[in-house]
Amino acid sequence: MTALETPPTDAPATPVQVLRTEDRRVGPVVGKAVGYVVMTVAALGLLLPFVWMIISSLKTNNQVFTVPVQWIPDPVVWQNYLDIWTRSDMTTWLGNTLLLSVGVTFLQVFTGSFAAYGFARMRFPGRDLLFLVYIGTIAVPWQSYMIPQFVMLSDFGLANTLWSILLLQAFGAFGVFLMKQYFESIPESLNEAARIDGLSEWGIWRRIMLPLSVPAIASLTLLTFVNTWNDYLGPLIYLRSPELWTVQLGLKTFISQYNAEYALIMTGSVLSVLPIAVIFLLGQRYFVEGIATTGVKG
Repeated sequence: MTALETPPTDAPATPVQVLRTEDRRVGPVVGKAVGYVVMTVAALGLLLPFVWMIISSLKTNNQVFTVPVQWIPDPVVWQNYLDIWTRSDMTTWLGNTLLLSVGVTFLQVFTGSFAAYGFARMRFPGRDLLFLVYIGTIAVPWQSYMIPQFVMLSDFGLANTLWSILLLQAFGAFGVFLMKQYFESIPESLNEAARIDGLSEWGIWRRIMLPLSVPAIASLTLLTFVNTWNDYLGPLIYLRSPELWTVQLGLKTFISQYNAEYALIMTGSVLSVLPIAVIFLLGQRYFVEGIATTGVKG
């Protein structure tokens, strides 16, 4: 066999070739293992404050800030979760927050998806420029126009009402952007076939686009719900009556009244975070799918 000839393919592998093959197999496995370890450590670091908050809600006041940290409460004070309801107006706070979060989320999903369908599927002069200007409002901070906005709503008699928060957040440029990018990943041939069958644009949006956009809708729903639930500045400006307070305003007032009741403060914090955690756990699959596929052309 000359130097230019190659060994037959059915020749037995040499020890060097076997070692190289094993190295190629072991390399990716080690990389994945290291990646999983790093992500696990990062996840534990992020979850540690929440775990401490939950554990602290089951302690007495003197045990909350003990050094070193007492990770297992002794005794477990379940009474904190009963006292928080009797010593605060938690039912009203959670009810108002839930009403605003659900209402704002519904309005933003409805208006955002409807406007996004117009930008993604309708053809009209100045469409791209109008979309660019509308999306550009995301870069304008709310603090720059919140005073004129407050004056306008006050003139309409909507200040100190839940309607003020609902109207302020009924429209969102981010939701339009997110839904438009996802709509563009849906083949336009489906719309053309529906128009040939006599379906109106309203029917196409409702019966074709929305059912095919469940991941994007879930992502927008989760993001909007979380932002509305955690909003503090908006309710602080517009909601002055105690019966209209959200859980964020209520907890701030509760902390100022019971600044030494650390266990109860942690209990209230757990109750304010629990609905968000449950909703995220239920919709995380759709959330990740919606974010990952947004902007991918069909």
